Formats: sequence, C-alpha cells, structure tokens
Amino acid sequence: MPDSTATIPDTPLFDRAASIRGYRLNKMAMGLAQADNRNAFKADEDAYLTRFSLSDEEKAAVKGRDWHEMVRLGGNLFFILKIAAVDPTPITEIGAAQAGMSHEDFLYQRLGKKRHG
Repeated sequence: MPDSTATIPDTPLFDRAASIRGYRLNKMAMGLAQADNRNAFKADEDAYLTRFSLSDEEKAAVKGRDWHEMVRLGGNLFFILKIAAVDPTPITEIGAAQAGMSHEDFLYQRLGKKRHG
C-alpha cells in the first residue's frame, strides 16, 4: 500500500490511524451536538475537555481554536465544526486556517471576494 502522505504533501489525511488517534477529540466534539453539553462547554471548557480525557496537546488545540492542529491530532473536520458552532466561528476562518492563510486572503484568493479598503 503506498504512503498516502507522500502523494498529498502538507495535507493531514483522515485515515484509520488518524481516526484512532483522534477518538477522544472527536467524541468530545460530537458531544457538542447536545444542548446540555454545549452549555457545559461554555460554562467550564477545562472541565468539559477533562471529562473526555483529552491530552494537554488536544486541550490546547481546542482552547486555542487551532483548527489545523485539531485536524493534525486526528480530529475529523465534521466533528470539529461542532466546536466552531459553539463560538460561532465562520467556516471560512477554518478554511483559511487549514490553508495556512489569513482570513482576508482566503476570501480573496479562494472565494473571489473583493478586498476591503
């Protein structure tokens, strides 16, 4: 089986290994689909993250809303969007983070939006 990371440089793939690695992170994020969990997350983010036994690295990525790092740690983008919905964070900001671009550059280069100013 070829190494898929070699065919798509700088792209974290969500494969079986990533799924296993990100299990706790994804379970925590999926829990945010329930209103009680969203309220608990908003009230005490540390306690909520600890409830799912997230590592310090995973906690730092969530608390920093480091979307790229969450994906690198095995987060599935569909689950991570549950975290974004709590704040709420525009999906284009997540896209910009994944692309390693500023939000304004992402809107301009990827979506053809005009620059302000």
